[in-house]
Amino acid sequence: MCTMSHEWIDVRGARVHNLKDVNVKLPRNQLVVITGLSGSGKSSLAFDTIYAEGQRRYVESLSAYARQFLEQVEKPDVDQITGLSPAISIEQRTTGSNPRSTVGTVTEIYDYLRLLFANVGIPHCPSCGQEIKSQSVERMVEAIMTEPIEERVNVLAPMVRGRKGEFKKELAALRAKGFTKIRIDGRLLSLEDEIHLERRKNHWIDAIVDRLLIRSGAERRLRESIEFALSLSDDVVI
Repeated sequence: MCTMSHEWIDVRGARVHNLKDVNVKLPRNQLVVITGLSGSGKSSLAFDTIYAEGQRRYVESLSAYARQFLEQVEKPDVDQITGLSPAISIEQRTTGSNPRSTVGTVTEIYDYLRLLFANVGIPHCPSCGQEIKSQSVERMVEAIMTEPIEERVNVLAPMVRGRKGEFKKELAALRAKGFTKIRIDGRLLSLEDEIHLERRKNHWIDAIVDRLLIRSGAERRLRESIEFALSLSDDVVI
């Protein structure tokens, strides 16, 4: 069974700043919120008493050589504190004016999390929940050819995924490559017509590489269409 000092942080006779002989016990290993009116002594208790004493004791436990590199903390005006561990204090303030800053970027953990998710994470489709896996062209062809005979299949190359702009250059480049059909925001359009997109709206543009029916002997054409779509859109095909 744990002793009392292991279960609680016990503060006796705290007189730091506006604290008047405060006695309080805080449970260890739990989330504790100190709340009250402005000037009631919240910061005096949390930072100037409990944290200061925990930091002071930790520094005193180090060698004389190590202590010379650390800021010396004065003993707070308190009779006794038991159950303390080495303490960490995080100041509540903004670190910059960038409105796009997040907890991840401010703490510099974002880059590590990105590597972790990229190398260890398993992506899933946000719509159906199925696991997303990279597949070889042969595996794609085999999977598609299991569809019913005479089923129509569209092979698309995603060119723009949820970005704003008019994309006139991209559309002109597709026309120059001989494309005649395109899917924009879910609508099938002809590249022979003038296409005007709202500049401030997000768009999804997919080049229609091929449209074919599932039937015997379609494997070669399907394979070539998939390979061409992958070459257009950074190894992604729909």
